[in-house]
Amino acid sequence: METLVWVVHIIVAVAVIAMVLLQHGKGADMGAAFGSGSSGSLFGATGSANFLSRSTAILATLFFLTSLALAYFGLQQHKPASVLDRAAVPATQPAAPEQIPGNNAGSKAADIPQ
Repeated sequence: METLVWVVHIIVAVAVIAMVLLQHGKGADMGAAFGSGSSGSLFGATGSANFLSRSTAILATLFFLTSLALAYFGLQQHKPASVLDRAAVPATQPAAPEQIPGNNAGSKAADIPQ
């Protein structure tokens, strides 16, 4: 099931990118008004914005839903420990001075007069 959601997620992501790139920018209408661009497109002058924007909204919703599904699958595999559970684990005690190599604090050699 997770593999299917991954495949749908990637296809929808590529489709969202394609739909955004197909749409006209806000400056495209201004250029068409002064004669430097053409306002005609594949779906007509007014129909393209509605069709493409609705398609983009639907694909964005699908992308959001597949993202939530993948997050759910990820939480099922790796259950995070509670913050309180991690705080209950005692910290390791530092080593006593006599256990540290090279430290003569616990040896009798320091008591011998020179």
